This record gives sequence, structure tokens and C-alpha cells, in this order.
Amino acid sequence: MRNSIEFEVYGDYALFTDPLTKLGGEKLSYQVPTYQALKGIVESVYWKPTLVMVVDKIRVMNPIKMESKGIRPIEYGGGNTLANYTYLRDVRYQVLAHFEFNYHRPDMAFDRNEHKHHNIMKRALKAGGRRDIFLGTRECQAYVEPCVFGEGDGFYDKYDGEIHLGTMVHGINYPDETGRNQMEVRLWKPIMRNGLIEFIRPDECTHIREIREMKPKQFDQANVESVDALLKSLD
Repeated sequence: MRNSIEFEVYGDYALFTDPLTKLGGEKLSYQVPTYQALKGIVESVYWKPTLVMVVDKIRVMNPIKMESKGIRPIEYGGGNTLANYTYLRDVRYQVLAHFEFNYHRPDMAFDRNEHKHHNIMKRALKAGGRRDIFLGTRECQAYVEPCVFGEGDGFYDKYDGEIHLGTMVHGINYPDETGRNQMEVRLWKPIMRNGLIEFIRPDECTHIREIREMKPKQFDQANVESVDALLKSLD
């Protein structure tokens, strides 16, 4: 696929929080990562406002296991409280993603050099990403490394049938990627087949709810270095 990267992401714990479980102060992870969580991982490998990262597929390599922990989170008013968080344990995923230009940002047209962005992204992936990698929440540290998507044995490769995962959060719509001055949440119903989940694109989601008004942050040549200058500094 054009401008694509393939990588494995893995860690001891993951917490892709189901928002329905947060009402009482507890947290329970979804069984698999959300599109938004994986997009965040791709953006931690490499991100610029010129680009929109699109997650295409995920392959679940390890069995889905959960573990509960007693946590003392800090309360907004000060002090601590007690809660149970249920994490995914010993996770490993293969991810296929690609980038496209963000045409809702005409102010970044000067930075649209497809070939150079792709080269920097692949270089950043080999280095383990340009920012910290984590699986859902900050305490779930993770690692990324290049792979060939589909290679290797996965726990669900020969699973007979489909695993319906119910209604999940797909991701968040931000105004700089939609052209609308509002933040929105997207929902969908993923199905896992032989350990593989194929994501629909954000603009294909039909269940969308507005969260609040929001305006995009402004970027231009005054506060963003062009990819040509960035690649030259890396050589």
C-alpha cells in the first residue's frame, strides 16, 4: 500500500478504556485496541500536521487475557481514592497503516513531499518512534519495531468463526481533519476474523456524536519546519 508502514507493538499491559466503565471511577479495557489508540501509536512514531494517519488493519498475535489491579488514582480535588483497573495482559499486535495529506490544512501545502515524509517515517520506526509509545494509557509502556504484516504465528490464526466485539469507540474527529469546528466521537461494531480486524475509515463511520465546539490549532511556516529541511538535518 502507498505510504504504508508495518510494525509490531507490544507490552506487558494495555488499557483501552471502555468509557461506560469510567462512571464509577473504575476502568475496564476493551478486548482489542481502538482505531484511535492505534492512530496515536502511529503518530508517536512520526507526526506532522501536514499528514493524516490512517490505520488499515490490526492482527492480534497473543491470546486476550485480562488482569485486575488495585489502583490509588489522584482525585481532581486532591488526595487519593481507591479503584480497580482491569488491564489487558501480555499484548502483541501487528499493525498496517499509511498516511495521506491533510487537505483541510491548505496552510501546510508547502510541506507536501510524499517521498520524504515516508522515508522519515520508516527511519523513525526503526528507531522505535520519535515519542514515547504506550498502549492506551501512559502507565502501559510499549515498544514498536518494523515487521512484515501477516508473518509469524498468531494465537487466533485458525479460529473457526467470527468474534463480534460489540459497539466500541472507533475514534475522535478533530476539526483540523474534518473541516468542522467541533470535536466528535465515532462508534462502530468491529468483527475479528482469524485474529484480523479490518478498520473502516473515519469518514465511513455512521454513528457520530458531537462532543463540543472546537477550532483547529494554527500551523504554518512560522511554527513548522518543512520536511525538506528536516530530512536535510537528519542526513
